[in-house]
Amino acid sequence: MFAALLDKIVAHSPRGRRALGWLRGHRKTRRALIIGLCHVIGAWTSVHAVLHVRTSQGAIAWVVSLNTFPYIAVPAYWVFGRSNFAGYVSLRRHNKAELNDAERKVAHDLFAMRPAPADEPAAAALLEKLAKLPATRGNHTELLIDGEATFRSIFAAIQEAHDYVLVQFYILHDDGLGQRLKEALIARQREGIRCYVLYDEIGSHDLPKSYVNELRAAGVDIRSFNTRKGDANRFQINFRNHRKIVIVDGRTAFVGGHNVGDEYLGKDPKIGPWRDTHVKVQGPVVLCVQIAWLEDWNWATGDRPALNWTPVASNGEDGIAFCLPSGPADEFETCTLFFLHAIASAKKRVWIASPYFVPDEQFISVLQLAALRGVDVRILVPEHADNQLVYLSGFTFLPELEKAGVQTWRYQAGFLHEKAILVDDYCGIGTANFDNRSFRLNFEITLLFSEPATVQAVESMFATDFARSRRATAADFTDRSWGFRFAARLSRLMAPVQ
Repeated sequence: MFAALLDKIVAHSPRGRRALGWLRGHRKTRRALIIGLCHVIGAWTSVHAVLHVRTSQGAIAWVVSLNTFPYIAVPAYWVFGRSNFAGYVSLRRHNKAELNDAERKVAHDLFAMRPAPADEPAAAALLEKLAKLPATRGNHTELLIDGEATFRSIFAAIQEAHDYVLVQFYILHDDGLGQRLKEALIARQREGIRCYVLYDEIGSHDLPKSYVNELRAAGVDIRSFNTRKGDANRFQINFRNHRKIVIVDGRTAFVGGHNVGDEYLGKDPKIGPWRDTHVKVQGPVVLCVQIAWLEDWNWATGDRPALNWTPVASNGEDGIAFCLPSGPADEFETCTLFFLHAIASAKKRVWIASPYFVPDEQFISVLQLAALRGVDVRILVPEHADNQLVYLSGFTFLPELEKAGVQTWRYQAGFLHEKAILVDDYCGIGTANFDNRSFRLNFEITLLFSEPATVQAVESMFATDFARSRRATAADFTDRSWGFRFAARLSRLMAPVQ
């Protein structure tokens, strides 16, 4: 690659062509010049890494590799190295600068639905500063455990739509469940219900064009998130839109861990039973979810469809709910700060379920501190991860966590994919994993609840999952072979890109 680049550079002038002819006759000199050029580019790129990589550990790793192995590290850096989503930030600022009267009214109406100060969750002030969205009262919540319950409820809501259906998934497969979703949307579109579908092109890399074309032919507006939109993002495939959202008429929303694929119904024989959790919400918090969807849609398409923006309390319900979108276009590391605050402020318990548990040092420390304070800290992970690096890395955390009193549980009854957290008297269900990708690189969304009935339902769900799990100990790592421990430690070095 670099040799071809050198040929193009020097071949544009007679002097360059003479030099090129001479170099072709002196292969060792040419090789040395190419190697030198690679290292110059690597050194220049390492300056960019020092200035722009968010963490010192990441910057050090990139600088060392860019100057040692620039032939591999330079293209890898420009694909995987950035932590800020160019373009999305400026689009968000532009949209805020051009808020119309209707949008200002939406903001006013949402903040008018805030609970009384005495009823607000303890973290409400912090979360509102991070998300720029308020906690709201008047919400109804329904916990949806596993795929059959989740998609039964989603399809029923789509069937009851009166105006529009908004769909967003990280993974969209053309299989049995994908076909059911396609047929449901086409049927509703033909009945005059506006249907919009947004999917991540990396997560849905195997989605055939025929699937997309069939939806478009029926009038459904389906788009990819378009991660590489804009010149600055042309080679950037490291950011992902990991959100899973369905919204009906601005009145009902679904958020959680399920994507669209038969494996999420437990029908993949290689994976087996699939343990996951979604949540259905009704009330003002739906409009907060809709704001997150609209920002993503606006980035992907440049369009902002007419939607319902009138907040309405759910009949007979007064639950407090909060929507926390997060992503690489945020001013702060929203997802990181939320989890750090949740763990650091816990007084009684912190229960976390995540299929990808790959914490960095700051999270190891805050989990240890919580356990040492006497907080009941439990981590629930799958027995067998679907990512070998994650699986191996997970063993290395056991000794560090166990000595502080943190419990690790491994789910036995299938593959655990849910993303849930229970802290004292509030809980959260969303799309964020406990890893660097969700904390810094993915667009995620989490719904938080302090309503006692919802907290009790999540507590019962955790209790059932713990009963189907085994307690992992430090010996699971320390008693393994030297080769396994080395492979696990080596995998942990790759934690930032897992």
